[in-house]
Amino acid sequence: MPFVMKKMFAKEKERAFVFLKRELGISQRDIQRYIAIGRVLVNGVPITKPSEYLEGTFEYICFEPVSKGLAPHEVHENFVVFDKPSGMLIHPQNRHTEYSLIDELRSQFGMEANIAHRIDQETSGLVLCARDKKSEIDIKMMFQEREMKKKYLAMVHGELKEELRIDAPLLRYDDEKSALVRMVVKVDSSGKESLTFVKPLKYFPHLNTTLVECSPHTGRQHQIRVHMFHMKHPIVGDPVYGQSEENIVKYLDRELERDTRVKLSGARRLLLHANELEFELYGKKYSMKSNVDFEQICFESMKG
Repeated sequence: MPFVMKKMFAKEKERAFVFLKRELGISQRDIQRYIAIGRVLVNGVPITKPSEYLEGTFEYICFEPVSKGLAPHEVHENFVVFDKPSGMLIHPQNRHTEYSLIDELRSQFGMEANIAHRIDQETSGLVLCARDKKSEIDIKMMFQEREMKKKYLAMVHGELKEELRIDAPLLRYDDEKSALVRMVVKVDSSGKESLTFVKPLKYFPHLNTTLVECSPHTGRQHQIRVHMFHMKHPIVGDPVYGQSEENIVKYLDRELERDTRVKLSGARRLLLHANELEFELYGKKYSMKSNVDFEQICFESMKG
């Protein structure tokens, strides 16, 4: 497990942020974040403010990444790309998370390396990671300014014959009385601008599914999933969009059996794959493509 509890000792009474900055060499911002999420404890109780005093023995929960051997897809001077498998988290959900992509990145490229964007846990494919703080800022700015071209592959229900331009604003579901507040995004006129271009690639009559290429112009949470559901072509294997609230809750609580999921959604995993990235960084153009045979993965996943 990458999170390790370590004992530390402050010889003299000193404010937490002063001691931690000096002893650990971490920024004020990181100190504030670590304290906010309960990673500094005195007598087993998390402190709540960087201005609190430390004296004597206390505990610090540190992150020590461990590699499981996932090789990077491409390595460059300022960034690295991983081809993430479905089911792998980008970041730990909490300090009990045993493994995520950040483990591989930092164990192989150092603690300054960071993931520059997110894809869902069940979405597979290319993830761009910065190798240093400056590159992280510049790469994240590319995403923010929509200078990053991304292409996804998805297997969707039904036959899609023509290209689509889906211009439908998205809003995070915020009904606190519903369990869906934890997950769901919906098309709503009061939501944020969201645009996706979809091109059909191949129809499979025996499965009544279509392999499509999706190019999101914006980068909203669950954008492709919600847009395809909105167009009556939900992604095969989606355990949320197109499912009943009862079964969504079972999935979120990890109580949905695999065979039941295949029966309800068509596959044992979400059939969405981040397939291509294209961008320019520091005057050089990059274009990269996943080596994964996504079509074959789809067929295997739909078997259950």
